Amino acid sequence: MMKKKNFLLGFVLLFSVSIFAQRNITLSADMDFEDQKYATAVDKYKKAYSKVKDRGEKNRIRFQMAECYRYMNNTKRAEATYKSLIRTKYYKEKPDVLLHYANMLKANQKYDDAILQFEEYIKLKPGDPRGPDGLKSCQMQKEWVDHPTNHQIANLRQVNSREDDFSPCYATDNYNALIFTSNREGSTGKDSDEWTGQNFTDLFFTRIDRKGEWSTPDMLESEETINTETNEGAPMMNSSFTTLYFTRCGNEKQRKSGCHIYKSKKTGRTYSDPEILDLGGDSTSKILHPTLSDDELTIIFTADFTQGYGGTDIYYATRKNKSDEFGRPKNIGPVINTPENEGFPFLRSDTILYFASNGHIGMGGLDIFRSTKSDKEWDIPINIGSPMNSNTDDFAIIFNPNAEEEGFFCSNRKEIDNIRAKGGDDIWYFIVPPLEFTLSGVVKDDRTLQYIQDAEVRMVGSDGSSIVIKTNLIGRYEFGKNQFLPKTTYDLLVSKENYFSENGSETTVGVERSKDFTHDFILVPIPKKPIVLPEILYDLAKWDLKPQYQDSLQGLIKTLDENPTLVIELASHTDIRDTEERNDILSQKRAQSVVDYLILRGIDPDRLVAKGYGERANREVYRNYYMNQVLVLDSGTVLSEEYINSLPTTEIKEFAHQLNRRTEFSVLRNDFVPKQKIADVTIPKKIDIIVNPDEELNSVPLKVDKEGRYGVRCEVNGYSIDVYIDPRLNKPVISLEDALNLLRDGAIGKDDFAGDPNVVLANSSILDKAVFLIEELKIEKNYITMIEVTVLHKLEKGFYLDEATFSLIGDYRIDEENKKMIFE
Repeated sequence: MMKKKNFLLGFVLLFSVSIFAQRNITLSADMDFEDQKYATAVDKYKKAYSKVKDRGEKNRIRFQMAECYRYMNNTKRAEATYKSLIRTKYYKEKPDVLLHYANMLKANQKYDDAILQFEEYIKLKPGDPRGPDGLKSCQMQKEWVDHPTNHQIANLRQVNSREDDFSPCYATDNYNALIFTSNREGSTGKDSDEWTGQNFTDLFFTRIDRKGEWSTPDMLESEETINTETNEGAPMMNSSFTTLYFTRCGNEKQRKSGCHIYKSKKTGRTYSDPEILDLGGDSTSKILHPTLSDDELTIIFTADFTQGYGGTDIYYATRKNKSDEFGRPKNIGPVINTPENEGFPFLRSDTILYFASNGHIGMGGLDIFRSTKSDKEWDIPINIGSPMNSNTDDFAIIFNPNAEEEGFFCSNRKEIDNIRAKGGDDIWYFIVPPLEFTLSGVVKDDRTLQYIQDAEVRMVGSDGSSIVIKTNLIGRYEFGKNQFLPKTTYDLLVSKENYFSENGSETTVGVERSKDFTHDFILVPIPKKPIVLPEILYDLAKWDLKPQYQDSLQGLIKTLDENPTLVIELASHTDIRDTEERNDILSQKRAQSVVDYLILRGIDPDRLVAKGYGERANREVYRNYYMNQVLVLDSGTVLSEEYINSLPTTEIKEFAHQLNRRTEFSVLRNDFVPKQKIADVTIPKKIDIIVNPDEELNSVPLKVDKEGRYGVRCEVNGYSIDVYIDPRLNKPVISLEDALNLLRDGAIGKDDFAGDPNVVLANSSILDKAVFLIEELKIEKNYITMIEVTVLHKLEKGFYLDEATFSLIGDYRIDEENKKMIFE
């Protein structure tokens, strides 16, 4: 019995000792956590966790471990530890588990998973803005990444180490040297920082050498005036580079240590003993990250004062003179500060505040934000976006005041645009290069798709600039970066003799990245044949322009406005009814009615010629016409008196007469010199009647080529070319050279070719064996229509018809003595 009692007593004693030891480890870990010695605390929590049996205490310890990892910026371990607490449903007791887990997922770029956790947190804590903000930040990731800013970024590999390098400031007034923070090998102090588990940080110095390279960093000074066995960092030089402001954090054992801002006078290469700035708080407060106004009368800094909005907030303090102490610090306010952490402020030009935050809507970890001061208030912060921000920590930005957008910032991301980082936190250089734009393009012929040389391209800018250039051999034009400028809208006008002008516009307003603009033009050749104006029809024996047909002239008005040097003829025609004399007068009045309307719309009367042709020029229709789905007029039909009288019904005859009553325009010349408009103009009323010339004999001069083949001069769609009869052929053929001439002269166009014209007419040429359609081949009064012609590259020169095709023109005979071809 005695042995049993002794055994039980020993067991109780051992159990009590075990509980006491476990409680001692947990308590010690909690104290280290409270003192922000997270690296030390997490090791103790691990030991305590293995000894704890109580489920509630185990969950609490795991939560503390997750918090340690989060504060140490070990997002992967933090994510895994928070996830284990999700499985045990600890979030029901402590909802922050969901919030922090979501943030770690976001930091590790698991956005879809993070969204689910933010949504769960919102259900538990609907009044906490961190939930909706986190959710929105995940949803905005794609927009930030897909629409990056124009920053170009490079790693300072000569400066960075395998450890942490961050918080730089410019060290000299020529901005070619830096002071920065680093915990690299060689830093002062033998122990490790109990927050991070790494070396203590010191201030280092580097400058650009004569070769334009950054020098190997050295300790800022070796006398331990600035650098000590504790942490020094976050340097800031005043605007005259005579005083260094920096942060120093204590590291006393068994007690919580604070951070404070110090200043030291610089004389040559030496620094005076640092003096602490009285900015409130107590010995355990964290007061760090100084930035000053140019006049040194305002200091902005980071602190964890108990009356703040979150973990660390941004504060400011002012003074009246440089020799005075700063007054009582004030919180910069809830527009900037959040329930999370804000820090690393940088004041630019005294009106723009840059800072880092993980409380505003961001891409993950700390992001850099910008706020502008207006009316003594700070505007809502703006996330500066990708690529400056990422899913990791991005912070401690500084700017070169002598450059528009250049400086340094810090990040612990692994790479940027395939540029690998060197250590943990690295210093990165950034610049926004000047916006540079160019504008180029080609000018092509609409009918032939061939490039047009010496086309004039005029560019008129909203800034008052006007530049004219011409296209080169391949129809190309280009305006360079010194001509095509940012924040400017340009009107473009392209012109060429014998072509209608074409216009367009481009703008660089609102374009935030350099860009090479392209604007191609296609010019329409001015046709030699009259162009029928659409839907301008007249009642029998009437000449007034009906209101419903005035809209049909808008296209012509636009053409004349865009081509101010054109002089055109407005030709009007009547049907065959009534006498020739009356029809001549009626057609002139109809032409004049169109001219009068154009003048009222602002067209110079000297550019307009009204001519009445009466009934003398019958219309040839170029498409099929139907009535009640029945073909009544074939394409190619000439609406002569004999033909109209042969039509089967009165309705169809009236329709044909109406088609003959028309107004056409044709270009007379392209050399008009525009002048100022005159308010009151006299409208010309002269009638000019054209009478047909006497008919000539139906014969043409005979041509004979070197192989004895007969030929004549013909017109292909109105353009002259020699055509020969080759009895060996079974189809019409043409050489590449002659086909290109027809293209360039406008006799044929892209739409006349079989197949894709962009392929057939590529590279300013025509494919071998390409087939095109000739609408009309005419020899004097004889003609044939719709001829398919094949292009043969092996032909050196010439246009040849087979006998069967040529005979369709009509019966003919050869008069060798008089060297004529006579059509019967």
